[in-house]
Amino acid sequence: MAKANRKRASRKPARKTARKASRKKAAPRRAAAAPRIQPVRGAERRELGHVVVEVAKAGAARIKRMIYPPGFHWEKDMKPVTGTALCMHAHVGFLVSGEIHIEYADGCVVEFKAPQVVAIDPGHDGWVVGKQPAVLVEIDFERDTAQKLGMTEHKH
Repeated sequence: MAKANRKRASRKPARKTARKASRKKAAPRRAAAAPRIQPVRGAERRELGHVVVEVAKAGAARIKRMIYPPGFHWEKDMKPVTGTALCMHAHVGFLVSGEIHIEYADGCVVEFKAPQVVAIDPGHDGWVVGKQPAVLVEIDFERDTAQKLGMTEHKH
């Protein structure tokens, strides 16, 4: 019995302290591209005047997502592609991210900042404001967009 007592005496008393859970640091993750700029499944993707354009049919219309890069200016980037003085396409949709500045030939200025519904008549110049891309999701009817949406001319 003397041996048993000696063993007990040599033991340290149990401590009742909270232990921090040891967690391994997670390996750094590669940042995934924001969903608003990842490729759209089932859409045709192309680049036009530095703009990424994705188009998918939806009934009689098309749904388009356009990603305008920072520094984009219609006059500089698209005028050489279209050969027209101004953009003659109507745009109706939703600005998902970014900010755009629109100017019409009559001097009228409209600015859109996401999140915002967008309606832009034909006959405009425009550019991205700031350092963030402007992501616009729009509906169109190809060459008939302005007529079908009642936007054949700019009105104040």
